[in-house]
Amino acid sequence: LKVRLQAQSIANPVYNGLVDCFKKTVSKEGIKGLYKGMSSPLVGQMAFRATLFSALAQSKLFLASQGTGKLSQPEFFVAGAMTGAAASFAEGPIDFYKSQMQVQAIKHAENPSMKQPNMMETVKRSFALNGVKGPFQGLGATLLRNIPANAVYFGSFECFKGMACEQYNCKTSDLSVGALFGMGGLAGSLYWALLFPADVIKSKMMSDAIAFPDRKYKTILSSIQGLYKEGGIACFYRGFMPCMLRSTPANGIMLMTVDKVRNYIDSL
Repeated sequence: LKVRLQAQSIANPVYNGLVDCFKKTVSKEGIKGLYKGMSSPLVGQMAFRATLFSALAQSKLFLASQGTGKLSQPEFFVAGAMTGAAASFAEGPIDFYKSQMQVQAIKHAENPSMKQPNMMETVKRSFALNGVKGPFQGLGATLLRNIPANAVYFGSFECFKGMACEQYNCKTSDLSVGALFGMGGLAGSLYWALLFPADVIKSKMMSDAIAFPDRKYKTILSSIQGLYKEGGIACFYRGFMPCMLRSTPANGIMLMTVDKVRNYIDSL
């Protein structure tokens, strides 16, 4: 729903908000319409998450080796930024193909007679038109979002854990599931609340035409200018509500699980 709200035409929107988007998607495509484009994330999710948390671990080790061995709070934010840069190269193609499938669904809603290409056809076309750069359409915007967003995400999560341990005089491994869930959820909310406009720019560039001459949003700067001209500041917050509704529980569960699993492995 977030991508559909972000990718739709600003001048002639198909959906008038979150509820309208949900109703029209389900009525025209059924429940499966809510999962359009999910084959790309499902195929790449394990690789992306492995890249994300491996990059975080290696960033922490690198920074620790440059100092006292124990990271300061600012260094956790630096590690998050390094992680965001590395993970963008795994996340970019996943988000690109998901966005392309979602925008095809929007076009089909506008013109039901239009044939919707499947995922494999979209992948083949991107390589045919743009070569190895095809899956990385919008990579610059992905980096623009991911570097500061992951700095906030992982940096704030580590800071929250450190503050809790100081308050209760315990180790991070002693923090409860509920506490870690809350901290992770808050960190995820900060990620999206602070960097959501960058996500809109990324979505616009990724959902644009695959053929470069046909694209409307060719660069980050032209995308910012175009979006602001079309709808002002409000354009940079399309899809904000469904994103925030998802971010707190999803990130709470993920960071809590990763932290508990890591502590378990470290204890072996």
